[in-house]
Amino acid sequence: MHMQTQRRKVAWIGLGIMGSPMAENLIAAGHDVTGYTLEPEKLARLEARGGTAAGSVAEAVADADVIVTMVPASPQVEAVAYGEDGILAHARKGALLIDMSSITPQTSIDLARAAAEKGIRVLDAPVSGGEAGAVEAVLSIMVGGDAEDFADARPVLDALGTTVVLCGPHGAGQTVKAANQLIVAVNIQACAEAVVFLEKSGVDLSAALDVLGGGLAGSTVLARKKANFLGRRYAPGFRIDLHHKDMGIVTDAARTVGAALPVGSVVAGLVASLRAQGDGGLDHSALLRGVERLSGRPVRG
Repeated sequence: MHMQTQRRKVAWIGLGIMGSPMAENLIAAGHDVTGYTLEPEKLARLEARGGTAAGSVAEAVADADVIVTMVPASPQVEAVAYGEDGILAHARKGALLIDMSSITPQTSIDLARAAAEKGIRVLDAPVSGGEAGAVEAVLSIMVGGDAEDFADARPVLDALGTTVVLCGPHGAGQTVKAANQLIVAVNIQACAEAVVFLEKSGVDLSAALDVLGGGLAGSTVLARKKANFLGRRYAPGFRIDLHHKDMGIVTDAARTVGAALPVGSVVAGLVASLRAQGDGGLDHSALLRGVERLSGRPVRG
């Protein structure tokens, strides 16, 4: 159980695969949640769980203490923040905007600066843990911004995740998230290569993954994605399209600071290849399909 210290009026913008269960966890924690998203059925779902549906971003944020955005990428964050119907034009002075989308660090820095001119405080707070982590409220949340604002945000963040860490100033959360996505992609690719190698060698794949999971090769990726690998089930917890976007963020940010990503760059190319072959809407565990193609195996699932 999360300790509930303070009921907040929360505006939640973006009720997708991650946003819907996260908003519902805030309702369960006792917060007053008003949501806005582009899909009417997601608004109906929020209302069924005890939230309030808004007809626009402006309506959602009008009297909110805390505004959370959970949208796909930088252009959507900019649209909901800067549009004439957007957050900066309609949120009240002193409101706290927590952007939980995964975007470029520079977008977060620019947003914080623009919001400060309107008297709105900002944290970048991207998450890791995928759909399962969102549903179970066990996300890892990496935060950039001011320590006082971080402390103010804790009742909201603690209802969503179990590892909540202030990583530095504005943009730092996004930088750590980019590193997270690098590690996850390389890890999934290594698992996918192991799966095809094991199967072509005639080994019992389920048994092999069980024993690998218990040793140094074990990882959260392997534990969370084992069923996907075994059943070739790729319903998206996190889409290849979004991981492609994130690999662009990390390769660009690394180039900016002069850090080499020799393996990351290769995996970024493999993610891009998968997307080019029409698999962008599948879960990122579908990197296995790319290895199957390269290995001359029939692509399953």
